[in-house]
Amino acid sequence: MDFGLKNKTAFVGASSQGLGKSVAMELALEGAKVIINGRDKETLEKTKDEIASASNTEVMAVAGDLANAEDRKRIVAEVLTKFGHIDILVTNTGGPPSGKFEDFEQEDWDKAYQLLLGSAVSIIRSFIPGMKEQNWGRIISITSQAVKQPVENLILSNSVRASVAGLIKTLAAEVGEYNITVNNVMPGYTNTQRLKNLIDKNPDMENEKKDIPLRRFGEPGEFAAAVTFLASERASYITGVSLAVDGGWIKNIL
Repeated sequence: MDFGLKNKTAFVGASSQGLGKSVAMELALEGAKVIINGRDKETLEKTKDEIASASNTEVMAVAGDLANAEDRKRIVAEVLTKFGHIDILVTNTGGPPSGKFEDFEQEDWDKAYQLLLGSAVSIIRSFIPGMKEQNWGRIISITSQAVKQPVENLILSNSVRASVAGLIKTLAAEVGEYNITVNNVMPGYTNTQRLKNLIDKNPDMENEKKDIPLRRFGEPGEFAAAVTFLASERASYITGVSLAVDGGWIKNIL
């Protein structure tokens, strides 16, 4: 199946490792030019070389912290100077710390807001004018299964990621006339370093497998395939959805 992504330009946030890296790799394998981002320059450059070698497409690496306003401005400026516009935007950041309500101060909530919602709003505002101008675009937000079914001991993530889903649903209605689709993808328990870190803190999380109909954690490549489909020409009539890639863990009917 031709996804129609050859020579499209895609920016993937927090893509030096984990789910972001898998998404960037999958988009590159479909022929898209990919801009990857991460805070650690050494890891970012290794990922750039890995994707370029596997895909034989153009890969640009821009180091910086998307939760930092000054870094975001610089990242956007570098990308627009190089490419003029982007076709596909995948918003993604790391997750906030685990814990319960009384574990956190107001400062922790402010940081979680900037990390998850503030960064998404800012980066979308930066790239959406170019999409409107060319009358084509894909905006995909990577959030969490917690948007529909909160995860125990993740109150910061549960709370703020739900706001991101509200942003995505509303924005989809506002920009549809410009042939821009806007969707939210909710990864479930997936074998990434973040999941390993959470399990280290709470070994009981391994037991979550029994609540997943497929009886296993997901693989990053499985998640990346879903995101890549939403970014494609084939998904041109899908917008405003929150797609779970969770092995059936979410119990909601809708």
